[in-house]
Amino acid sequence: MRHTCPLALLTLALVLPGCLGAPERNPVPMELTNEAGIPGLPGGRFWADEWPTFNMGRFFDMQSDEVRETFPDLYGVPHHYLAISGGGANGAFGAGLLVGWSATGTRPQFAMVTGISTGALTAPFAFLGSDYDDELQHVYTTVRTKDVLEPRGILAGAFGDSMADTTPLRKLLGEIFDAAVIEAIAVEFAKGRRLYIGTVNLDAGRPVIWNVGEIAASDHPHKIELIHDILQASAAIPVAFPPVMIDVEVDGRPYDEMHVDGGTGSQVFVYPAAVNWQRVTDQLSVQGRPQIYVIRNSFIGASHQRVDRNLMPIATRSIDSLIRTQGIGDLYQIHALCNRDGNDFHLAHIPASFVEVPTEGFDPVYMAKLFDLGYELALGGYPWLDTPPGFGFDR
Repeated sequence: MRHTCPLALLTLALVLPGCLGAPERNPVPMELTNEAGIPGLPGGRFWADEWPTFNMGRFFDMQSDEVRETFPDLYGVPHHYLAISGGGANGAFGAGLLVGWSATGTRPQFAMVTGISTGALTAPFAFLGSDYDDELQHVYTTVRTKDVLEPRGILAGAFGDSMADTTPLRKLLGEIFDAAVIEAIAVEFAKGRRLYIGTVNLDAGRPVIWNVGEIAASDHPHKIELIHDILQASAAIPVAFPPVMIDVEVDGRPYDEMHVDGGTGSQVFVYPAAVNWQRVTDQLSVQGRPQIYVIRNSFIGASHQRVDRNLMPIATRSIDSLIRTQGIGDLYQIHALCNRDGNDFHLAHIPASFVEVPTEGFDPVYMAKLFDLGYELALGGYPWLDTPPGFGFDR
């Protein structure tokens, strides 16, 4: 039996990263991070952890007639906002809930819809309204793992940027969010309604909120591809899925930004805590208290699960725990903002009674059952929670 030559092993270790590694980058220098942008889209995005400076000053300087003209569907009427969390295949719950809500005839038109990760894929359809329920149901009851990703080999994953290739997901995004859907989003944006999707700029380590309606309504020559980039990035689970590189400029010089799953910043969001929302609603002459609906595409309570003493089970279980507790923290923040800003809080989540287990990452049988559960709960009048889990007193 021959022994492997140590020199050969060393050569392999040196060569493989070059052969299998990701392409070279041109990242934005740290000192230029706040200046980087997409040409022609100055209002297309903002940091999620600070006051969005672009256009806000002008907004508050508007006279009532101009506000009414700019936000015709939002001015002088009650407001309903919808925030949809991440959750992978569990997004089928939120999809079913929305479609069932439509069937009751009580689902409102949302003044603003936000989405993270799988919620980013649900949000455009929720934003466009009940006419797109068939598309929403189709996505969350027929898509399989092979329609989202292709696993990479161990070496390719170890020396590349992820363990899977999401080329199938990109193709799917092109099919379901075509030019007609993008144009429909632009039409609703012109009425004053807003669609926001969250990603994380991994270089800066900061969450980003993308104003998808403004991008859709723009004359940017690559706006459809950019929106697909944003949606793909919001669902780009680090390590599992490759990050999405978004081209930006600073003073005409090209750079790239690395964007990943918005869930690495938060599991769900409505608006930055730095925003004085009462001032926003006063400017829009909102009638009554804004209603904030949060769909948490996950279980709230902890579940017992035996963990084998191996690296992957330990890592997977630990990450699941982090995501669950982070999501609960996000709910508490939203609830606190509601109390501060005069909004009413409503929460939906997957009940513990749902005990089905998927056979693959995106199992259409599992997803269809979860969709049906959400649908039936909504049809029966979903009992929205008015506080986060564990907030009230038992006695």
